[in-house]
Amino acid sequence: MIYHFLYPLRELFFGFNVVRYITFRAGAASVTAFLLSALLGPIVIRWLKALKIGESVRRGEGCDILFEHHKHKDGTPTMGGLLILSAILISILLWADLSNRYVWIALLSTLWLGAVGFIDDYLKLSKRGKGRGMTAMVKLGGQLILGLAVGYLLFTDPNIGDRLDVPFLKNMGVHLGAAYILFAAVVIMGSSNAVNLTDGLDGLAIGCTAIVAITYSGLSYLSGHSQFSQYLQLIYIPQAGELTVFCAAVFGAGLGFLWHNCHPADVFMGDTGALALGGALGTVAVIIKKELLLLLVGGIFVAEAVSVIIQVGSFKLRKKRVFLMAPLHHHFQLKGWAESKVIFRFLIIAIILALLSLTTLKLR
Repeated sequence: MIYHFLYPLRELFFGFNVVRYITFRAGAASVTAFLLSALLGPIVIRWLKALKIGESVRRGEGCDILFEHHKHKDGTPTMGGLLILSAILISILLWADLSNRYVWIALLSTLWLGAVGFIDDYLKLSKRGKGRGMTAMVKLGGQLILGLAVGYLLFTDPNIGDRLDVPFLKNMGVHLGAAYILFAAVVIMGSSNAVNLTDGLDGLAIGCTAIVAITYSGLSYLSGHSQFSQYLQLIYIPQAGELTVFCAAVFGAGLGFLWHNCHPADVFMGDTGALALGGALGTVAVIIKKELLLLLVGGIFVAEAVSVIIQVGSFKLRKKRVFLMAPLHHHFQLKGWAESKVIFRFLIIAIILALLSLTTLKLR
């Protein structure tokens, strides 16, 4: 709204011309989202406590050793994803170009998956849910509907189409045809669930999300800039540069939430935040044709999800476990690593993967 209000006034005062620049609005969106998330955090935490919306740590959900590590978290307010989503929404409404369809696709995808996560959290906390939340099929169904809808919108978009860009290979693209719709859905669903699986230690998921978000903010700017994309031999997506503002808002909101979620956490984001943020990253990756690069940028999320797949598959086929416990962060906890050590080492790896992704853009 600020963009649409101030930019037309540039003829009265040249200083208002600054809002036309994506980089300026991305910085403003990031700071706005950070301040909203950080400053409103205590209010939201008190509200969640008043409603007795707290995490329930039960011994039956894991081994006794892990329970001893996590029992102090019992009763910690959850569903803090509402704070993150509110900060993102307000920041986008203030600073983004609201006539840009890609911003709306990314924002509505985030809110849709946030609603799915909210219902899941609510059922877990209610007596009727008995702590189990949605069934896996219902949750996946909600994600699939969103993924197919986004896939169809992008498949029919002449700026995007059905091409799958292969990183690090010059002029290498694969045209998937109508199968691209399903592929886009798989990317969004996979990203959403991978972030959710990573959300098991204080600050781990939101920290990694912030790192991936700021990386994709830069990638969005490059992909939406005709000269930069041509120089780097990236697929040019007209108007996709506005997603720089969206990703910057996710980054800022993530940092603001990390202020309260760092170890020991005062609040958890729950599925409300995890499913939404993962879906947001997946949606942006699909729009700017950096779906496969997400495997590298979000390598921590990939490792967490793969560890669960390997663990479940191995136990069903061989009746043996590969890891002490899955997802992967619990494996290292059970090996004796302190929670803070697991978190910081994973975040260091996430930063290295993000830097590696950016520094290898010209390798084609």
